Amino acid sequence: MSETSVHPNVRAEDILAEIQANLLECKVCFEKFSIQKQDHTPRYLPCGHVLCLKCICALSHPVSQRLECPFCRKLCDVGSTSECRVLANLQELLLIPEGCPGLYDRVTEWTKSLGSGTLRLRLAFGGWGTIVNPSGMVVSETSGQIVLAHDGEKRVAVFGAKGTYLDGFGRYGHGLSDLCYPLDVALTKCGHVLVTDAGDQSVKVFTFKGHPVTAIRDSFCLPWGVDVDANGHVFVTDAEMGTLNQVIIDFSCGAVVVNRVVFKELTCPRSVASCKASGNIAVVEHFQGRFKTCLRIFNSDFVPLAQVDSFVLYLKNSLSLSISSVVFDRNGGVIVGDARNGMVWSLGKPQKTPTLTPLLSGLLRPVALATTTLNVLVLLDGGDHAVKCYAADTDDLYCDKK
Repeated sequence: MSETSVHPNVRAEDILAEIQANLLECKVCFEKFSIQKQDHTPRYLPCGHVLCLKCICALSHPVSQRLECPFCRKLCDVGSTSECRVLANLQELLLIPEGCPGLYDRVTEWTKSLGSGTLRLRLAFGGWGTIVNPSGMVVSETSGQIVLAHDGEKRVAVFGAKGTYLDGFGRYGHGLSDLCYPLDVALTKCGHVLVTDAGDQSVKVFTFKGHPVTAIRDSFCLPWGVDVDANGHVFVTDAEMGTLNQVIIDFSCGAVVVNRVVFKELTCPRSVASCKASGNIAVVEHFQGRFKTCLRIFNSDFVPLAQVDSFVLYLKNSLSLSISSVVFDRNGGVIVGDARNGMVWSLGKPQKTPTLTPLLSGLLRPVALATTTLNVLVLLDGGDHAVKCYAADTDDLYCDKK
């Protein structure tokens, strides 16, 4: 158990230098990974080790296209390697112009000022191998079990409320029971698991034990975020088509009853969240350029309620955010993950002017958030491939203030 804080004796420059030396270079050619140069993009082998594309090509057999991992000696096919999105995003995250004014100092002051309401780490589990490049997460309202999508051998992993690995399903493939590149995961009240699969442009439905129920194909180009509202309606964002779809499924027979676009002309929408209390829906858009994001919130009739973009937040707070994930608390307040600053913020109620209240700092890459009925904030950190659970120390941040 540890407190989430920014240590006053740790310099941000030292941390960045260590990251550059230990994470962001290929350990075969010792060249820096680069998102600008294709042959230096980081790719991970099925065994979990990461090499640059140039080294993978150099080490592979010219005919069989197989190579031996230089670290663990396991054989694999070149086609079974895939982009290491975490390191690619981390590389992009660190491409911050020099002279960024006082971010480290401001974060330190914010975390000191939270007082008794500070969220503290209660549980953490995972790590490389157990969790590999995670992209989406959901927590069961009934059991507290945590289901996440990642790039492991079994693409969906199920953990107990205390972090014990319970089960997994969805091996790499294009079949009904397989998953190629899962991006997000959601749960229904009856225990069905929904997964957006960018590899074959589908939304796949499984039982909680991993048995395939149905797959929604031919409707999406790049399905990304998925969530389920209080009525069991499914919401899916399509990052390529720029749409938000509402899908109604008869899970007893695996039939799609309704699949309609409820909002279009969005810009690369990714994370989506439905508020169980109000029915409001939040969608995170991503624009071209580093860290340019926008949060849109609609009511249950899909009427726009609020829009929060990075530029407006910068004007009001002198701080640039890159919103990577969104969730509602039990009273309808909005909580977002911030990939640029490694933080989690509360924005307050959608009907009011957004006010940045820091909840967590010192994160690497918050890719997904969830809140539980026990007032626990569950965070999926793609930077260190871990699930982290936080709770208020003496003050309940999710209860109504008097």
